[in-house]
Amino acid sequence: MTDRIVLGIESSCDETGVGFVRLSDDGRVELLADAVASSVDEHARFGGVVPEIASRAHLTAMAPTMRRALDESGLALSDVDAVAVTAGPGLAGALMVGVASAKAYASALDVPLYGVNHLGGHVAVDTLEHGPLPERCLALLVSGGHSQLLLVEGVGEKITEIGTTIDDAAGEAYDKVARILDLPYPGGPPIDKQAKLGDPNAIAFPRGLTGPRDAKYDFSFSGLKTAVARYVETEQRAGREISVPDVCASFQEAVADVLTAKAVRAALDLEVGTLVISGGVAANSRLSALARERCAEAGIELRVPRPRLCTDNGAMIAALGAHVLRADAKPSPLDMPANPGLPVDTIVVR
Repeated sequence: MTDRIVLGIESSCDETGVGFVRLSDDGRVELLADAVASSVDEHARFGGVVPEIASRAHLTAMAPTMRRALDESGLALSDVDAVAVTAGPGLAGALMVGVASAKAYASALDVPLYGVNHLGGHVAVDTLEHGPLPERCLALLVSGGHSQLLLVEGVGEKITEIGTTIDDAAGEAYDKVARILDLPYPGGPPIDKQAKLGDPNAIAFPRGLTGPRDAKYDFSFSGLKTAVARYVETEQRAGREISVPDVCASFQEAVADVLTAKAVRAALDLEVGTLVISGGVAANSRLSALARERCAEAGIELRVPRPRLCTDNGAMIAALGAHVLRADAKPSPLDMPANPGLPVDTIVVR
């Protein structure tokens, strides 16, 4: 077997991503290019992603992003051996742009097409930085749309959801709390910055779904968001000055506490020795610090990709495509649809 080049296309939300990886004959996956165009600035004035704006931005950005990725990699399209694309989950219109583009490239190049799962991509991307994953590992995915615990038994073969959010995802809660505090969108970076100046123990915000009878691997952040809103309203009515750093630090501590506690508990319960944290919120300083501390105490290896790879990108889809290709998975048909609700256990659409 010779080395194979995999093109990855990502368009599930507000980032247009194109990546190239090389799958070596010994199974190693090497990153060759990672080009991303974001439309986040176009959504900022609305306080969240507007699906139609995102779809149109993907249409505009797809070809230029492809050219940048080709330039970065030094490849020609004729070098591509397989095309992987996010088939879901995500925004319907945004997904359709990426899927249609991938079909066109695969058809024109006469190479196999793999419609893959966006969530699996967030797991696979870690192999670009830290090498192969063990046969069994646990993944904590935290982003604007997802807060999930996944049992991974082969990156390109079997991923099982063992816990998920029942309401707001962690990143969504960050955005809503930022809006309450008049901080910029997206809310993660400004809250993290303010939290470094505050006291994480200043306000006793609730930890959702942590009671003895609650689902031990599921998450809930809606009540925490509401608690922040009620605290701010109460302080304003009383005419007291609100310490934004203290609110941010206390809110962030509650989020990181729940995420890391449940992830470590799941790893110990399932006798898994490696935890991968990925998704946009993985770049949060308190989450990564607390995860390192708790994983070290529990004897669990922690792997967190660098921030650029944690957010949505084409490299992660190319990486998952490489693992799927290595597992000799059957390609997706050219009439494959985009699926906004694609379940995490469907790694490849067939």
